[in-house]
Parts: sequence; C-alpha cells; structure tokens
Amino acid sequence: MPATRTATSDPAHNADRALLAATRHSAGHAAAILVCSLASAAAALAEPAVLGHTLDLLLARDARAPRWAALCAALITADLLLDAAVAQLTGVTNARTTAWLRTRALDQLLRAAPHHAARFAPGDLATRLTANAAEAGTVPATAAATAASVLPPLGALAALFLIDWRTAAAFLAGVPLLWMLLRAFAAHSSDSVARYQAAQARIADRLVEALTGAGTVAAAGTAARERRRVLAPLPELAEEGRRMWRVYGSAVARGGVLLPTLVCLVLAVGGLRLASGAIGVGDLLAASRYAALAAGVGAVAGLLGALVRGRGAARRAAEPLTLPPLAHGNGGLPPDGPGTLELRGVTVVRDGTPVLRDVDVVLPGGARVAVVGRSGAGKSVFAAVAGRLTDPDEGEVLLDGVRLDAVDERTLRGEVGYAFARPALFGATVAQALAFGPYAPPGPALRAAARAAGADGFVRRLPGGYDTPVARAPLSGGELQRLGLARAFAHAGRLLILDDATSSLDTVTEREVERALAREVRPGTRLVVAHRLSSASRADLVVWLDGGRVRAVGPHPELWEDPAYRAVFAAAADGTARDGGGTR
Repeated sequence: MPATRTATSDPAHNADRALLAATRHSAGHAAAILVCSLASAAAALAEPAVLGHTLDLLLARDARAPRWAALCAALITADLLLDAAVAQLTGVTNARTTAWLRTRALDQLLRAAPHHAARFAPGDLATRLTANAAEAGTVPATAAATAASVLPPLGALAALFLIDWRTAAAFLAGVPLLWMLLRAFAAHSSDSVARYQAAQARIADRLVEALTGAGTVAAAGTAARERRRVLAPLPELAEEGRRMWRVYGSAVARGGVLLPTLVCLVLAVGGLRLASGAIGVGDLLAASRYAALAAGVGAVAGLLGALVRGRGAARRAAEPLTLPPLAHGNGGLPPDGPGTLELRGVTVVRDGTPVLRDVDVVLPGGARVAVVGRSGAGKSVFAAVAGRLTDPDEGEVLLDGVRLDAVDERTLRGEVGYAFARPALFGATVAQALAFGPYAPPGPALRAAARAAGADGFVRRLPGGYDTPVARAPLSGGELQRLGLARAFAHAGRLLILDDATSSLDTVTEREVERALAREVRPGTRLVVAHRLSSASRADLVVWLDGGRVRAVGPHPELWEDPAYRAVFAAAADGTARDGGGTR
C-alpha cells in the first residue's frame, strides 16, 4: 500500500490554485460584475463629453440642448443603477466564494487521514475557515472590479488627448510618482498582512486550548497566567495592524496630495488653452471631469490592498485543501469472511521518524488480539493502520485476503469498527449519537448495544433517557467511554478495534463489557490496544510491540515467561498509579 502523495508545499502556489478554482466556481457572477463595472465605467466616461457638449449647446441657446440634457440624465441614472447592481453582485459573489472555500476545505479535512488533519490546531483551523476564508472569498469580485477600474483612468487620459494633448501631457507628468506610490503600497502591505493573520491565528488557538481546559485552569488557580498566555501575541497583532494602517494611510495621504495637484495642473493648462481660444468652455468642463476620472487611478490602491489581503488570507485558507485524501477503491470483501487481518512489511513514518517498521503479522479471524508495548511503541498507529484510518508508507494491509485500499469506503466502514479512549459524540440526542455511523441501526439494536457496553442503565436515568440532548447529559469519563463502546458494538463488523477504549472503566465493568462483547455482539476479530495485564491475559493472541517493531506474537502465558514482556506491564502499572486511575 503506497504512501499518499503530498501536494506542493509552496503556499503562494497553493493559494493561487485555490483562488483560481474559487474564481471558476463564481465565474458567472464575477463576469457579471466585470460587465456591469465596465458598463458603469463607459457611462462615466461618456458623461463629461456629453455634459460639456450640453453646456456649449445651452450657452449657444441651441434647440438640441434639451435632448442632450436628457441624455446626461440617462447616463447618470444608468451609472447609479449599474453601481447598485455591482454592489449586489459583489455581496452574492463574496458569499458564494467564501462558502465554496469553506466547504472544500472542510471536505478535504474530513477525507484526509486523521493524522494529517491533526496538524492544524483547533483555534488555528477555526481562524482559517472563518476570517481567512471570508477575506479570501472577496478576491474574485475584487479582481473583476480591479480589472474594470483600469478603464476610467485610461479612457479619461485618451479623452484628454482628444480634447487637447497638452492637458494629457500635464497629467502624465505625475504618473511615474503615482506608479511608485501604488507599487510601494502593494509591497509593504503583503508582509504586514501575513504576520497579522499569523498572530490572529495564534491567539485563537490558545483561546481554544484555554476554553477546552477551563476546569483544569480553574482548579490550578492559573486564570491570570492563562489570560496572559492567550493574549501574549496581542502586541504583535496590534503592531502589525498599526503598520498596515500606516502603510495605507501613507498611500492615501500621498495620493490625496498628488492627485488633486494633477487635476489642478490639468485645469491650469486647460484654462490657458481656453484663454487662447484653442478650446471652448464645454471642453474645459469635460477636461476637468476627465482629469478627475484619470486621477481615480489612485482608487486602485484600495483594490490592490484588498487583493493583497485576500491573497494572504488565501494562503492560510487554502492550506487544508492541500491535505492528501485517503482514497478508496471500489471493491468488496468476501461475504461472511471471518475477519482475518494481515500486515505485510508495514512501515509508517511520522515527521521523518519510523513509528512502525517492517511489521509482518497474521491475525486469525474471530480471535481476540491484544496489542501491547511500552508508551511510544506504536500501538495506536498499529490500530490506525489495521482499520485504515491511515495508510502505511510501505507495505500493505489485507482483510480476508483483500487489500484495504481496494475496498470501497461504505463496505470498509461497515465491516471495520472503532472505539476510542476519548470518543466524540455526534448527534442531537444520545440515541442519535449511538446511531452515528455508516448506517443507523434500529432502536432495539441500539439499546442492546448499550446494554452490552454497560451504558443502558445510566442512559435510562438521564432526564430524557435515550432522547436526552447530548449537550445536557452529564457524563463521566467512564460513561463517555461506554457510550463510545455502545456505538461501536451497534455497528460491529468482522473487525472491531478498541484503541484504549476501556481505560476509564473500573476492572469489574471492564470484565462485564468483555463478557457481553463475546456473547452479545456480532462475532468477529477483536483488536484491543491493551495497557492492563487483565486485558492481555484474556486475549487469544498478543502482539508485543517494541520500538515500532513486532518483538513477539503469541499467547499471553507463553510471552509471560520473558522478563522483558513482564516489564511492559510493570511500567504500565507505575504509570497508572501516577496518573491516578489509568486514564491517558
């Protein structure tokens, strides 16, 4: 089973690809923005010429003046309506693009192997999918508006040439300074935006950590210290925010001086040409309006700033899109297979370090198998590979003779079940949480699974029984684990993997659950990540991991003869005593 290929690590390239795909998704709306913006620009460009000509007709008391005045009114009305249409389309396009980015990123996160998705801290991920995605979602509409914003200045400059080339030359004298201003603004904004967003994400991540561990913080009396830790990046955030506004303010201030100066220069030249009789009063009026439109190139600074911020946000919002998906085949499994599990030459690497190395093992169908080893031996990774929550970097995993990566997802998840040490409950009610999975078992099956997991009694004592909202169900660690076991039992297939799923249960309850699992749950292979001696002693077979390798496979009584094997449980007992009950 080959390792999953990773995407390019260039954030700018990934951001551009994501933005291009998002633009294609909103291409119709962005095109409409461009068309309406161009039409508005065309109306704005026609207005000065029509207004100037109308003024000349009015001064000459020409009979055609009312018709040209009506044309002026029509152009102004069209400009207003087109601007309103652009505003409406921009809002819709921003919403569509943001939703697309968020949906695609979330879909990619859920399709990726859990260890890939876990590289994003919760707070950081929340920032990427909310604030960053929203800002990145403005790029298609802003790009369309930016493209259209070039037409009025260029068209106005051409009109100045047509009125009198000297007025155009007066304006062009300041264009190099204006270009330098815009270029400096774009360059200085990009760096500040990236650092601002990174600091924002660090604050969000630390806040989520603090809220998750609020009980521990309160018990330790370290609320003030946590507040300082969460807000530690705030000075950097404030500094980068001020820096962005200083850059923007500097650009606006310089533009506020340069652009009116250019307009005044054009008017001065136009006034001289009027005095000499080279142009008329209407031409001077048109030249003044066209100079103002040409000076509107400074407005491009704001649009460029929005594009810079959007692209910077896209770098963060697009990173989840680069996670490699855990692709599935379209094959099936042999009907009524016993659940024989085979790992052939399996090697798993994390951060350049092998955590499983050359694992070769065959686990017979229907057997109860315990996976034991010291902390860091690779037990949970072994369990993840066995049920294909992740793929090995080398080797292959087979279930009843079929490679797991060749099996379609629905069949695989229907035949391979998991229970974890800290199960997450999805669903509005307890019953819905137990039914969560590849299919929803009927009510009697859910209650039978809850009885097998020792959960039926305390669930019935909840205010609404099985219909109690999960958020209002006061659950201890052991009760939460039993609900996780019940969910796994309700969906049990030919292979059931318990990854430290009984660590919070007392010894008596654990024994009762094991008996029920053997008698009341669909028969199949049981793979148990074990830390307790009792769990290993009751297994049919034990896989002993040591440093990522299989040191031995055999019945517990045989392995017990090895002092190093006994030492594994001595270390586990010491850790349990220190932890106060065996909860990891």
